[in-house]
Amino acid sequence: MISNTIDGVMLKKALNSAASLLEINKEEVNSLNVFPVPDGDTGTNMLLTVKSALKQGLGVEGNNASKVALGASQGSLMGARGNSGVILSQLFRGFANGLKGSEAVDIKLLAEALKQASETAYKAVMKPTEGTILTVARECGEYAMSNYRMENNIGEFLKKIIDHGNDALARTPEMLPVLKQAGVVDAGGKGLIYLYTGFYNALIGADYYAESVEEVKPIKETTKTREHIDTDDIKFGYCTEFMINTTYDDIDKLRDELSKLGDSLLVVGGEGIIKVHVHTNNPGIALEMALKLGSLKDIKIDNMQFQHEEVLLKDELKSIDKSIIKNKVLDKDYSFIAVSIGEGIDNVFNNLNVDEIVSGGQTMNPSTEDFINAIEKTSGRNIIILPNNSNIILAAEQTKNISNRNITVLTTKNIPQGISALLAFNEDLTLEENINNMNEAFQNIVAGQVTYAVRDTEYDNTKINKDDIIGLSGKEIISSGKDINTVTLDLIEKIYKDDSSIITVLYGEDVDEEMSKNLLEKLEDKYDDTDIEVIYGGQPLYYYIISIE
Repeated sequence: MISNTIDGVMLKKALNSAASLLEINKEEVNSLNVFPVPDGDTGTNMLLTVKSALKQGLGVEGNNASKVALGASQGSLMGARGNSGVILSQLFRGFANGLKGSEAVDIKLLAEALKQASETAYKAVMKPTEGTILTVARECGEYAMSNYRMENNIGEFLKKIIDHGNDALARTPEMLPVLKQAGVVDAGGKGLIYLYTGFYNALIGADYYAESVEEVKPIKETTKTREHIDTDDIKFGYCTEFMINTTYDDIDKLRDELSKLGDSLLVVGGEGIIKVHVHTNNPGIALEMALKLGSLKDIKIDNMQFQHEEVLLKDELKSIDKSIIKNKVLDKDYSFIAVSIGEGIDNVFNNLNVDEIVSGGQTMNPSTEDFINAIEKTSGRNIIILPNNSNIILAAEQTKNISNRNITVLTTKNIPQGISALLAFNEDLTLEENINNMNEAFQNIVAGQVTYAVRDTEYDNTKINKDDIIGLSGKEIISSGKDINTVTLDLIEKIYKDDSSIITVLYGEDVDEEMSKNLLEKLEDKYDDTDIEVIYGGQPLYYYIISIE
């Protein structure tokens, strides 16, 4: 006979069953991503989050349901990945709070815990959107609270809650037009239904759920083995950076003048501060030009022919003993942590003085624990995190609830925004001033990405076939076709503005140098008054990442 309460042992089995069922259906949940892009990872993020919850929940000794739920909640928080994973961790948190002090869960307590789970998740999201996992969780909680008095079998009660949740899931396209346009239900909501169903399977004694779930290890810092390369063909040998204190404000004119000295030029700022980065053979001329405008500071000139050897040395030193980092004294004002998705992009962030790079982005969002580990390696009194992906922001934000360091998370949603934010940083300003400047800088960036479709779909009355090349900007599919560079040029034309002055393109690991040079030539022909740079980013899945400012 099935018990009408859930004790700690049964709760562990139910969590195990829930994780197993989601694992079986992970790819289906992933496929429900609104955009048909290869980084639809809602199912993966939810699975990794629930496995982290399961690992800690199973580690709780004894048969106390509230303690098991608390352990699972703590595990889910540390393992939370992506927006869906963070929301799921908040559902675990609310559920655990609802069970506080209870050794077993009866029908009434289950209803109260599901309701509290939903309320906690809603509070965690600044602007809750209906038609998402939040809606499914809320309707399940509300149904449970409205109907528990009429139930006397906890298994049958949960089945009715799931049925109601499925009805809510089916209505998500009516609440969120983008779902209706894509012809899918909400991925997070679908994942939640699988978790609830797996939980139910354990209650009724279904015997197909796994006895154990493979342990999920957090993303490890990958050790890249760099080889010696020939640096004799570097065209402009000196990486030159400096800040100008000045009342001069004609940024475009200064950029034009500096462009004659080299490449990889970035000139940003205004209102008293201009930051310059240029690769040139004549750093002295660049500095003299700047001195005519004002006083200089933060001057940095590196011989790039020697930089490669320096990187090799740093890699070797880094591998000697990382244990000393744990006892590092907070000896500087700022440390930066950035999420990156390719070796070339890593190099860009390293050159912009990022202290720790967290690997992740497309297909594998880093967890809150990954950010905590990165924070512990830094020595800044103020930590600034750049998630560089809209699906990573919430996981980064959770660090504020765990770490005692002073953490600011900028809401950068792509790599170009992260780069722009770093370029706007000025160590002589206060934290508040820097955050305001960095926010303003990255919000002025127009970004685009070029990838391929993983399924047939129709978007904005345009039919897109599986494996078509698609160009995206923000939450819109802007261009599509069969040729990578053609789609890229079409995308840039549609997001380019009349006052744009810089186009930067990062090409990925699936684009060869010849293709990237062909794109550069066509861009230079079309936008002859614009500074254009095409550089190696090394990112997977996305042929090009584009920044326009």
